[in-house]
Amino acid sequence: MKLTDKIYVAGHRGLVGSAIVRALQKQGYQNIIIRTHSELELMDKSAVDSFFKQIKPDYVFLAAAKVGGIWANDNYPADFIYQNLQIQNNVIHAAYENQVKRLLFLGSSCIYPRHCPQPIKEEYLLTGLLEATNRPYALAKIAGIEMCWSYNRQYGTKYLAVMPTNLYGPGDNYDLNTSHVIPALIRKMHEAKEAKAKEVVVWGTGTPRREFLYSDDLADASLFLMNLNDPHFEELINSKEIAPLVNIGCGEDVTIAELAALIAKVVGFEGAISYDTSKPDGTPRKLLNVDKIQGLGWVARTSLADGMKVAYGEFKKTLFKNNLFNINNEQLQVEVKGA
Repeated sequence: MKLTDKIYVAGHRGLVGSAIVRALQKQGYQNIIIRTHSELELMDKSAVDSFFKQIKPDYVFLAAAKVGGIWANDNYPADFIYQNLQIQNNVIHAAYENQVKRLLFLGSSCIYPRHCPQPIKEEYLLTGLLEATNRPYALAKIAGIEMCWSYNRQYGTKYLAVMPTNLYGPGDNYDLNTSHVIPALIRKMHEAKEAKAKEVVVWGTGTPRREFLYSDDLADASLFLMNLNDPHFEELINSKEIAPLVNIGCGEDVTIAELAALIAKVVGFEGAISYDTSKPDGTPRKLLNVDKIQGLGWVARTSLADGMKVAYGEFKKTLFKNNLFNINNEQLQVEVKGA
């Protein structure tokens, strides 16, 4: 990508999109195209078509999506499949019609089967049953991968799908009904500390293992892939047997119990942590194989401990900016939310 190219970041206010914008700005890109939801409704095909015809972006990062944890996926399955299909169908097709040079489609590691061999390789896609709690979202993302692959084969486009592991960082969502595990635990541990609560109850057994990646590391990886030279990029997208798909992660995982203990330490909560084993755990383990991207020369830089300190600092900025919370409970509960 040239520094003067038109680069459209769809979903620039989200966790992923905002990190990509920060990375582009840091590297000196001068023509970053963004639109708020009120300015451009991505589920409206005519609006998306008009935007692409008018702006003619050179590159597209498709980070716009409806996302959430177990509770949100379980209660709004129709929203998750419908909205995500609409967004990606409209943006990918408009990119093709307007000769976008390259497109990066951001998905999620929840696309892989529930009982995948670990660590999960890209070729394990569609080899088993999906996790039931987020199947509508996963199927939408799988359709997006297939759409990128199909357009590459039929039209010669250059669309690549990347599947990050569980993410956290600046711009995260702290709504307990829709957030993932790290922001939920950060908020609950903070509330418990402020209320001098004796206990935080975490949903599930605490034994599932999860891999976590700092959002700015994902953004760095996304720019790295988008800037690959033609031979390397085309090797990723031109296979007739393997989807144009790259895992992005750090290559290490922790148990939910280890994560909860780390967050309690960072936040300064000194009470007890217990587990409600009547609640769902989700997928037992989810660790990505990152040999493909590491073989190209990229590795994650931010450790979980360092990233958690930054994430808590960002949470406190959000807290004081929006005056979000005012509680006084002796016992607080948190759902383990995460694909």
